[in-house]
Amino acid sequence: MKLLIAISPLIVLISFHEQISCFYLTKPASPGYYQDADVVIGGLFSLRVTVGRDFKPIFRFQETIDPLDVVYVDLPKHYQHMLAMVFAIEKINKDPNILFNMSLGFYLFNVDFTERKAVKSSMALLSGESPPIPNYSCRPEKTDKLVAVIGGISTGISTQISRVLSLYNVPQISYAPFDQSLGTRVQLQSPYQFPADTAALYQGIIQLLLHFTWVWVGLVVPDDMRGELLLRDITEEMMNRGVCVAFAERVPELSALHTVNWDRLKERVTLTSVIIAFGDTYSLLTIVCFIVFYIPFGNVWITTSDWYITTLPFPQNQVYTYFGGGLLFSVCIDEILGFKDFLRSVQPRKYPNDIFIQDVWSILFECPRIYRYRVRELSQCEPNGSLSTRPLHAWDMKTSPSSYKVHAAVYAIAQALHEELSLRVEGDSFDKSVLWAPLSWKLHPFLQKGQLGSSTSEENVVNKKVSTTKLDIFNYQSLQDGTKAQVKVGEFVFKSHSIQHLSLNDKLINWGEHHNQTPSAVCSQSCPLGFRKTPVEGKPFCCFDCVPCPDGEIANETDMDQCFKCPEDQYPNKQRNQCLPKIVTFLSHEDTLGAVLISMAIGLSVFSAMILGLFILYRDTPIVRANNRNLSYLLLVSLMLCFFCSLIFIGQPSTVTCVLRQMIFGVVFSVAVSAILAKTFIVVVAFKAIRPGSILKMRMVTRLSNAIVCCGSIIQVCICAVWLGTYPPFPDVDMQSEFGQIILWCNEGSTLAFYCVLGYLCILATLSLLIAFLARRLPDSFNEAKTITFSMLVFCTVWISFVPTYLSSKGKTMVAVEILSILASSAGLLGCMFLPKCYVILLRSGGHLRKKFFK
Repeated sequence: MKLLIAISPLIVLISFHEQISCFYLTKPASPGYYQDADVVIGGLFSLRVTVGRDFKPIFRFQETIDPLDVVYVDLPKHYQHMLAMVFAIEKINKDPNILFNMSLGFYLFNVDFTERKAVKSSMALLSGESPPIPNYSCRPEKTDKLVAVIGGISTGISTQISRVLSLYNVPQISYAPFDQSLGTRVQLQSPYQFPADTAALYQGIIQLLLHFTWVWVGLVVPDDMRGELLLRDITEEMMNRGVCVAFAERVPELSALHTVNWDRLKERVTLTSVIIAFGDTYSLLTIVCFIVFYIPFGNVWITTSDWYITTLPFPQNQVYTYFGGGLLFSVCIDEILGFKDFLRSVQPRKYPNDIFIQDVWSILFECPRIYRYRVRELSQCEPNGSLSTRPLHAWDMKTSPSSYKVHAAVYAIAQALHEELSLRVEGDSFDKSVLWAPLSWKLHPFLQKGQLGSSTSEENVVNKKVSTTKLDIFNYQSLQDGTKAQVKVGEFVFKSHSIQHLSLNDKLINWGEHHNQTPSAVCSQSCPLGFRKTPVEGKPFCCFDCVPCPDGEIANETDMDQCFKCPEDQYPNKQRNQCLPKIVTFLSHEDTLGAVLISMAIGLSVFSAMILGLFILYRDTPIVRANNRNLSYLLLVSLMLCFFCSLIFIGQPSTVTCVLRQMIFGVVFSVAVSAILAKTFIVVVAFKAIRPGSILKMRMVTRLSNAIVCCGSIIQVCICAVWLGTYPPFPDVDMQSEFGQIILWCNEGSTLAFYCVLGYLCILATLSLLIAFLARRLPDSFNEAKTITFSMLVFCTVWISFVPTYLSSKGKTMVAVEILSILASSAGLLGCMFLPKCYVILLRSGGHLRKKFFK
């Protein structure tokens, strides 16, 4: 009872099986091609597509064959599947070692692409007559000859066949594309399937897409479980490799054509120029209808060998108009030895009982057709015609993948029969009565452990283990002689995800009449050099905008996700697409600025030397002797050294120059400022010493001034010594401050020590300024308080301005600022302290002095 409920579509037929006689079954309502033998293999094939009479035609109908159906599309190329089975059986019968001199026959049916006919023909195989009666056999033999069945061409047809055959435990080998969900559709024994390395197909297609930089593609799959699995797997693989799906369209079967939203489909097809189609000839007929009805969009179709577009129901010139430039992936198979010669020899008169060859021959040779008992018969046709003379779009002499599967399935069944019969052979004796045709269910163990295998996760699979898969890539194109052909343009070899290779000859590919060059399939145009991608909200990652790289970064490749910074010794060009080597720079003697500073330093040094010589020459004059002429000499010498120490700042920094420049600068300036402080002290003390009753003597003042100079200088020397002992200056490289430049500079080491040196000088200068300011009104013709006050104001102003200017400068400008501060402060001291005295000496003294000076 449970079994009948499980096969509810057959209940009515089963209930009437006892009321219908075998005499009634002899009417040829569903004819087949039968060849009797000791054992028989059934074959269910599909030679055309038929539709019900209520289906509204899109193309001109072919002749009516069935009172319920009309022919929609003839598929004469599928006749090769039948011939592959006939060829295999003929070879096996010629080899007495396979079936121990037992003959192998066949019973072939054309079920079109109709599941109803598949069920009907499956019952006919079991009953032995047509039309069939469930659970009733009209065979006169005591034992059924049927041992196995090969079919069908699609998952749906294979499922319906299996639902009938599994009730009787008859083995079934499907040559349909591998479907891992097939086992879930059949409640009992599922059909054996040939393996398909879908990973190889997916990787091959993705490698092809990446080869042409097609990252925005559409997907078309059948609207069934297999299509859903294909869509899930290929989409995941594509996204992992950086390819986006522009659209995914699930195409219903031809019977559900009225459910298609044509406007939406048209809109989706225009989204991209490359579309990948997964499915077979029947499941994708809806797409054919769409392409015919609408103006071709020039899409490049990537298909598999399951879809024979050359059998489509319109003239072949139109086929290559719509599909020209398309690419086909086909599993590389070896040619069946002797099969081409067999195909050349096939003629209607050679197989007079073959009812299918009549129809196929009339189509291939375009012969008039006469109908008798609703079966096409040949009237006037080429009796000696050969299939090898037919054009490629009508007939292909090359073994198709489906034909190869059918041939392999026959040999798998024969091998299982051989092993089962071998168990019954006793010694060398041979009794044919002992070797009567085995029961079909006994072949299952041999099919499973032999060339056929089963697993728990997948259904029964033929040659399940596939180590290396090779896929041929063909291009649909029109040859120069007008022939429409599939030209091999490459191949893809897949061993694993890490071992795969795509070889493609781009020069052989013809992209059809819509494209003069390789078409583009991108959502967004590539970002040029110097730009990076930024995602667009709400769209896949293949859709993006291009924005320029930020300052300091480059993009030296197209479609970069992120810009990157150049190495420290390089800088980006204006286009931000290349890193250029930075220019090494420092304040050198050859620079204009360096030459000017050198000239100023030498000029001021010479001027200081001239003033020193003038003071030595007029050393006995009151103006020179005033305020301790030795301090004046020391001050002039220290100012000369200050001018000269600025020269150490010019040139390529080294360890010696970096240490000397700051140390000499600090010590020499401390001597100069200490001398000024001593002079200021003398101005104040001198007037106190000459007052009546003063206990101070001039000698003591002189010694005290010398002590001031020594102490002031020694303190600075100690600061510099601590600086040298802790963190001294050193040569360094600055690659960031100036664009495109590597600045060689002296790192001060301890910044605190550097500012301590400057701070100490400021303290000395401030003391001198305060004391001189207090003594500016003391009466005397040679009072230097005013000049000291003004010189200290200049000195302090220069160095107070130096600090912010120095900190805001970069590169050699920073060095130039320090040099200018040294020169300016030294020149200020020189000018304010000594120019008035020089004026007095040269211009306001007696004429004899001027004559003596200019002598």
